[in-house]
Amino acid sequence: MKDQLVRALVLENRVRVFICHTTDLVQEAQDRFDLHPCACAALGRTLSVGSMMGVMLKDEQEMLNITINGHGPIGTIMVDAYYNGNVCGFVSNPHVEDVLYNEQKLNVGAVVGCDGYLTVTKNLHMQDNFTGTVQLQSGEIGEDFAYYFALSEQTPTAVSVGVLMGTDGRVASAGGLIIQMLPDATEEDILICENIIGGLKPMSTLMLEYDDSTLEQLLIDIFGEVNILSNQEIHYSCPCSKERMASGLAVLKDEDIQDMIDKDNGCEVTCNFCNERYTFTKEDLMKILESKHV
Repeated sequence: MKDQLVRALVLENRVRVFICHTTDLVQEAQDRFDLHPCACAALGRTLSVGSMMGVMLKDEQEMLNITINGHGPIGTIMVDAYYNGNVCGFVSNPHVEDVLYNEQKLNVGAVVGCDGYLTVTKNLHMQDNFTGTVQLQSGEIGEDFAYYFALSEQTPTAVSVGVLMGTDGRVASAGGLIIQMLPDATEEDILICENIIGGLKPMSTLMLEYDDSTLEQLLIDIFGEVNILSNQEIHYSCPCSKERMASGLAVLKDEDIQDMIDKDNGCEVTCNFCNERYTFTKEDLMKILESKHV
């Protein structure tokens, strides 16, 4: 199954659902940053939620940033998400030492920590952007986002995310599910969803089991009757470019740019969100310096 995201309505259109398969994009994140298993699971879960939150945006010009810091050994997790469901992100410590519940289950909460906050900033291209911040509940990512939706957006929400690492150290499966009550949802709808979540297998297990099927079929098997609204491919995608990096260099003081020209004959700039490296020659830096005084 390709990485994709499905939006749907269930329970006679009183509950909305987002589900995504993110195995490939989480694998790309691991490859780009050489993520160790716990770091890969933590970032992968956040990327999955970010993708689903991205498609909740109302305009293709909008984007959102997720920042998680529970003062655990992984440091900060940061993800940018876009209207089309594409995401990119990084962790401060990609080589954080793994912590296990047992021989097979990673203890993501232990490396993330819960002495800190989850912050979501939506860039709505308005004078005042929206920012919501909540105290981390466990550092396990899923329940932290459920708490965020309930507190910051006043939307009863269930969140299930998972990343399964294979015995070869690579990503075997990854995905996420968000279930949200719409304003006309009934108490019975809430109870039904609670029972579904309570009996649901881990998302990483479901993604592995349905890898030869479809997300639509998975939703049907979970909820029965489903009203599919959209199905779209999603990717690990960073909007960085050499032009953007040049704009960033142009913000530096003239003497700092001149110093790189005289001492280093150029420079290399690395994007935090995708680890792409951009080389600027002495001539490139001279053009940037000249453009500041045109």
